[in-house]
Amino acid sequence: MREKTEIARATGIMGIATALSRVFGLVRDVVVARLFGAGFGADAFFMAFTIPNLLRRFFAEGSLTAAFVPTFSRVHHEQGADEGRRVANICLTLLLLVMTGVTLCGLLASPWIVRLIGYGFSEIPGKLELTNFLNRLMFPYIFFVSLLALITGVLNVLGHYFWPAVSPVLLNLAMIASAVLLAGSFDAPVTALAIGVLIGGFLQLVIQFPVARRYGLRFRPDFHFRHPAVRRVVRLMLPGLAGVAIYQINIVVTRLLASFLAEGSVSYLYFGQRLFEFPQGIFVVSLAQAVLPAMSRQVAIGDQSGFKESLRYALVLICLVTLPAAAGLVLCSVPVYSLFFMRGAFSYNDVLQSALVLAAYAPGLLFAGVSRVVVPSFYAMHDTRTPVWVSFYTLLVNAALGLLLMRFYQHVGLALALTLSSVFNCFVLLFLLRRKLGPLGLKHVLRSMLRIVPGTLLMAVFAYAVLYNGQWQVPGSFWPKLLRLGTAVIGGSGIFYAVCLFMRVPEVSQLAGFIRRKTRWKREVRKG
Repeated sequence: MREKTEIARATGIMGIATALSRVFGLVRDVVVARLFGAGFGADAFFMAFTIPNLLRRFFAEGSLTAAFVPTFSRVHHEQGADEGRRVANICLTLLLLVMTGVTLCGLLASPWIVRLIGYGFSEIPGKLELTNFLNRLMFPYIFFVSLLALITGVLNVLGHYFWPAVSPVLLNLAMIASAVLLAGSFDAPVTALAIGVLIGGFLQLVIQFPVARRYGLRFRPDFHFRHPAVRRVVRLMLPGLAGVAIYQINIVVTRLLASFLAEGSVSYLYFGQRLFEFPQGIFVVSLAQAVLPAMSRQVAIGDQSGFKESLRYALVLICLVTLPAAAGLVLCSVPVYSLFFMRGAFSYNDVLQSALVLAAYAPGLLFAGVSRVVVPSFYAMHDTRTPVWVSFYTLLVNAALGLLLMRFYQHVGLALALTLSSVFNCFVLLFLLRRKLGPLGLKHVLRSMLRIVPGTLLMAVFAYAVLYNGQWQVPGSFWPKLLRLGTAVIGGSGIFYAVCLFMRVPEVSQLAGFIRRKTRWKREVRKG
């Protein structure tokens, strides 16, 4: 019960912070769409941002976190806080040296990297050159966010989640401010966005220092790289790097294939993926980050039954959010793009194309969510190799399906290929985890999932009836459109929640009971 409470608390805190970040991210994307549309400059920026963003996940959020958090958690709990701080300082020193080298290499090798991933741009004069310029401008971003990822891992193990999770707000604010204030200052206005990325990355890192000091963390260079815990981190991180690399190559392959399609295809995929990542970032990523420290503690004390129970609980929470969210993304795709994006350089055709991409991505939300929880299960057991091999075969599936489906469905086919490869990835990971641990008790998850389906269907019927009486192709009409979309979202959410209570979904019932107890306690306090 304690681990469930900790997982729920951490997920809630990070979910709220990430929701705030995603709201500002949506505002950022609206500003980008209005100022730059889905054409020459936007395609160049999104392709250029692929590279530092890829390396962010390559070095920071993926393998580094997966290797560092379980190791630091074990040292902190078994050898004490002082030794934990020492290990953190050694790892931070090593990471600083490595990322300095990576950043310098990236700046020098930028022309070749850009030509590799955006080869299709070479047919359009100036597009590849602009992409290279933007990539060089943004490349130091990876230096800042890699250090941020390690500090985030330390703070999460120590029980602090909010500031690391809310820091992307600063990135979004910096990009919005730069786009609005500086776009007119450059021959290529999209340059302002790249400057915003660089400023935002720096601010994200700096804001963590006061929090770290409150927890007694003082960075002092320490070059004892042969420390057993540090060697364990490196040993775990190396196969993890391969796994994250393979996953990110999936995205690069998709962007590369899109560069051969009609102009705007890269932008459509970006805008579709951004809204797809909205519920994923708010809840799925937060839950995955919350569950890793809890599972690592259970592995450290040999509590396998508790480990499986935490896994089942996390999977039910994933289903509870991703099933209705996936249905909502499909139904709300055109209304959302019409309401927030259709003005300035962003046309109704751009709305339809981005909505089709989002509808193709949406069914993969459940499977991507399950994978996000299952992969930390392997990491918690210090097994970073298995997810690597699964990612490798997923890459092959995605590339093959992408080449096949883009011939018939263009950029929508590329989105659909990623969804189908997510399905493959999910089931293979579950199969291998069951073979490693024995029965996982997934019948409980399936029963909860079946109880969630009726609420999702009724929610979808209500949302469709409300949304598709409106004229979404008409520009303007912001407040009527917002009222209709808000009615569909709030009313549909209420229907889903009520049906889940009626169907006695345990996690929803527990939440309702918790709220009732809090409300009753507050009333009693007031009376007293």
